[in-house]
Amino acid sequence: MSTATSTPTGTGKRPGGRQVTHRHSQPSKHGRVQQRWLPWAFLAPTIVGMGIFTLLPIVASLALAFFRWDIISAPTFVGFDNFAEVVQDPTVRVSFLNTIVFVIVAVALQLGLALGLAIMVQEKLPAWLRVFFRSAFFFPLILSAASVSIFMRYLFNEQFGVVNWLLSLVGVPAVPWLTTPGGSAAVVILVYVWQNFGFSFLLFIGGLASIPVETYEAASIDGATGWRKHFYVTLPLLSPTTLVASVMAIINALQVFDQPYVLTRGGPGDSTRTAVMVIFESAFQRLEFGQASAIGVILTLIIMAITAAQFRLSKRFVFYQ
Repeated sequence: MSTATSTPTGTGKRPGGRQVTHRHSQPSKHGRVQQRWLPWAFLAPTIVGMGIFTLLPIVASLALAFFRWDIISAPTFVGFDNFAEVVQDPTVRVSFLNTIVFVIVAVALQLGLALGLAIMVQEKLPAWLRVFFRSAFFFPLILSAASVSIFMRYLFNEQFGVVNWLLSLVGVPAVPWLTTPGGSAAVVILVYVWQNFGFSFLLFIGGLASIPVETYEAASIDGATGWRKHFYVTLPLLSPTTLVASVMAIINALQVFDQPYVLTRGGPGDSTRTAVMVIFESAFQRLEFGQASAIGVILTLIIMAITAAQFRLSKRFVFYQ
């Protein structure tokens, strides 16, 4: 009867009968230091870039809000005077009111259009057409907002614009799109929504693809068809995606600048002037950098408050599978 003997891990025998022990080499002290710092070396360019171009401007803007500075003369500490002037400035108040109205209308249109088209593309079209429409709806987002706004300014021109020419074919008189408060606001909102809804559309496409097919099958067995299926199944299961899409859409809309600046320059009057436009005008036209920083701080606090409120309310309206 033979007895099996176990050989320790890392040992073996050569053909000549000599036992050989395999020793695992340990990294040297220099190697351990290199392994520790190598990830930081790869991250260093990103960290330095974010520090110089993101963190430093934020800190400088926050500090500058308490000074009066016009670049030419030395900064003068004024405490909260800039914030007091901003609150009392009627142009600033109108710009914030315009921004809030713009956000409500534009975000509602953006999310509604994106969700409706996402459901239609995901359910009604074959797979090869889905790829085409995903690319087509996302394409405006990669274009420059300024170039798109210049093009749209010609399309909506009252005298020779293509839009009024098409309306004249059906007997509608020329509409002063960019020279009346209502018309200019409508054009700014339409151009913004057309260029930005593609991102929300892709988010909803991804959310719809993650909903299990068995859920719809169970809903059909229970008698849910058509709009009932989407109301009781799609919308609740899509609520996490809706939260992300709404947060990002509201943050972007609160910072709108390119479309109203290029299309209307904030006019007629102050009807399309936004908060970011007032920051630009205060800093680079009137050289009131302290007041511009104060407006930026207020806008940042508003964005943070709205975002926090959305996440707080999401505990009641967001359902996870």
